[in-house]
This record gives sequence, C-alpha cells and structure tokens, in this order.
Amino acid sequence: MNLTTAKKLNNGVMMPIFGLGVYKSGDETYDAVRAALDAGYRHIDTAALYKNEDAVGAAIKDSKIPREEIFVTTKLWNDDMAAGTQHEAFERSLKLLDMDYVDLYLIHWPVSSALESSWRVLEEIYRAGGARAIGVSNCHMQHLMRVMAAAEIVPAVNQIECHPYLNQKALRTFCNNLSIEVTAWSPLGRGRVLEDAVIESIAARRGKTPAQVVLRWELQENIIVIPKSVHKERIIENADIFDFELTPEEIQSMNELNRNQHFGTNPDNFEDKKDWN
Repeated sequence: MNLTTAKKLNNGVMMPIFGLGVYKSGDETYDAVRAALDAGYRHIDTAALYKNEDAVGAAIKDSKIPREEIFVTTKLWNDDMAAGTQHEAFERSLKLLDMDYVDLYLIHWPVSSALESSWRVLEEIYRAGGARAIGVSNCHMQHLMRVMAAAEIVPAVNQIECHPYLNQKALRTFCNNLSIEVTAWSPLGRGRVLEDAVIESIAARRGKTPAQVVLRWELQENIIVIPKSVHKERIIENADIFDFELTPEEIQSMNELNRNQHFGTNPDNFEDKKDWN
C-alpha cells in the first residue's frame, strides 16, 4: 500500500484508499487541499453542507494536476432531498467545484421522506455521466435495505463514522456482503481516541503517533480513510503510515476497544435534530 493505492469499486471505478476530508475547514480549505495535493494525496472529500466546494475546486485547478488524476467526492444535502431539488443541488455543486463531473456523489444522510426518491435521482445523475460512482453516507443496515429495495444500481460506497471506539464491524460486514466499500469519516474519533492507553502503547512501540496507528488500523481493516486537517505538517504526518504494518495481535487489541460510541450524530435519530447537523 501507498498514498495512491486505490480500491476497485463495484462499478470498476478506482477510488484511492486515503484522502483529505475538509469538513469545517473554512477559510483554510484552499491551502489545506493544496498542501494535500503537494504531499501526494489524490482524493479529496467535500460536501454541499461544508460550503467550501468552490475552494476545493480552485485548489485542484490551481495545482495543475490533471483532473482525471484526482478523486473528488461531494454530497447531496438533506434540505435538497426534502425539497425535491436534488438535480438543482448537483448542478450547483458542479458549478462551485468548476468541474464537469465528480468521481463520487453521495446521499449525505438518509432523510426518511426522500431516501428512495433521492437514490433514483443519483442513478439518473450516474447514467448521465455527472458522477463516475454514486453511494450513500450515514446509512445503517435498515437504511441500506430501503435503498437496495428501490435501487437499480447498488451503492458503491457507504461513508460512516468509524474509529476504534465505534468500529462498526457488523455494518461493515453487511456492506462487504453487498460489495459496498466503507469510508470512515471522523477516522480519529475527533481526536478523542488518541489518548487511549492501548493505542498509545502501540504507537510508542512502533515509533509512530497515535493518529498514525489508528489510520493504519483502519486501512488494514479494509476501510477507506479521509482524515481532516488544515495544517500542512499534520496532513503530511497523517499520510506517513505506509512504512509499517500492525500485527494481528495489535489489530485485535484495537478491535477490542469498540464501545459503539458515536462522537457525531447517530443516523438512527438525526432527524430529531432541527438543524440537520
């Protein structure tokens, strides 16, 4: 494995296993994306909600790296699902990104009143060439079953909160059985897992940081990761995980850290939150 190693999705599209997330990157998004691309990243994950698609697009364009060498993900926001304005939302994202297509377009959250209808729109976008692959985010098994019941195209990816305290093993197995790849958002548990004694011990033994150990564990668990940072040094450091391999015993010890603990919103009750966040 290395920074440009990619997985073949269920439609044949290659998706890099390591990328940069830009949630809440704000005014620092442009510089963060440029730093990541300069460091060798070729996978950038954004969303309409993040309100930085324009900065992502500008950074990619200014990098002079051929567009086809960079994998770009963005997402359909809940309000557009509820309002039935999915097509308009996608066109708005393309305009902000200043791109003719995205590599992956996701349903951001499983809005119950518009999940199936939104998936059908994503299928239309895919067939028209607007997205090279389509998928979902924050979908538990029951949400995926609803999508699958309405789908003609199987989602390529499910992006979920995943870290050592929420390893999502059952959901990941479910996705694997459907040939759906899993991407971890908040792969470092918003930093709250990094002081865990087990992780610190492995890091000290390996001469790595706790963050590097966590990200390496996720890759070895067959999870795509998109750690967020706006600091050049941290962006480079996060990617420095391809010169070591965790042992089966170390993997097992990290798997045993699971607490089913969400640091973000639980998809089972997100619709109870008035601001959708």
